[in-house]
Amino acid sequence: MANITAADVMKLRKMTSAGMMDCKKALEEAEGDFQKAADIIREKGKLVAAKRADRETSEGAVKARIQGGKGILVCVGCETDFVSRNADFQALADAIADVAIAQFPADTEALLACVMPDGNTVQKAIEVQTGKSGEKTVIAYYAPVEAPFVAQYIHTLTGKLGALVGFNKEVPAELAKGVVMQVASMSPVAISEADCPKEVVDTEYKVAIEKTKEEQVQKAVDAALKKAGINPAHVDSEDHIESNTAKGWITPEQAAQAREIIKTVSAEKAANLPAQMIENIAKGRLAKFFKENTLEAQEYQMGDGKQTVKEAIAAVDKDAKVVVFKKFNLND
Repeated sequence: MANITAADVMKLRKMTSAGMMDCKKALEEAEGDFQKAADIIREKGKLVAAKRADRETSEGAVKARIQGGKGILVCVGCETDFVSRNADFQALADAIADVAIAQFPADTEALLACVMPDGNTVQKAIEVQTGKSGEKTVIAYYAPVEAPFVAQYIHTLTGKLGALVGFNKEVPAELAKGVVMQVASMSPVAISEADCPKEVVDTEYKVAIEKTKEEQVQKAVDAALKKAGINPAHVDSEDHIESNTAKGWITPEQAAQAREIIKTVSAEKAANLPAQMIENIAKGRLAKFFKENTLEAQEYQMGDGKQTVKEAIAAVDKDAKVVVFKKFNLND
């Protein structure tokens, strides 16, 4: 067996960033061959990753970088807050962010193939980190952004929330900061109503229709129950009917009457709902959704509450507008 010295262990540690004991064991297994020992450590990382593939990575570090008209938002994920706060883990996340802005890969797969300064790919660097920490490590999120002017925000208290906003032109720093913080805090689904994905609009409209129908039916049922002298709150579910009958709050006869009213009135009202009224109410709900969930229509949080984001931007520069944004929150 090769004589493994402390200097050898330190040398391998510098090569791989693995723990001291892992380096010592790898060198012993490799009989002093540094390259083979490094490969063993990387393979160990792959093995650990495979064993922990089904684990959740609910912790990690979100990083952002801007270079000219380009920006990237990346999250390196892990399993525990303890590991995410480790200096080596943070250094890896920073290094991956630096590589991402320098090479500007199109997607996560391309990012994993990017080459780090030490000659290893991002994928290999993650495998080494996995082997070193014993926790699953992944690229939990990656998004590149291109625009004439890009602003970034990272929530420094946790390091787990970040956002990028691209503008069509340069805007004052205060406005850029306000808008990117708006994206981070208010989580818009699109820039404007026109930009909302069709599937989102269709889903929201369908939900609005169903909710409106349910409300109209419930109003009719409640009115019929009150007319019969029964408190709707006492019979709003089968569990409540049974428990309130046992408590003596309603009689068995009232319980039976309530069940019959709920059954018959619900069916009658559902079959005779005015389609145009339902559609009009649903459209109103959809309009409210756009106001609350599209960036330009949201109330500007950095203002006095009287301006929308679109109005706040126009007040500073009438030609400026947001053309793209990205946001990621590990706690979502």
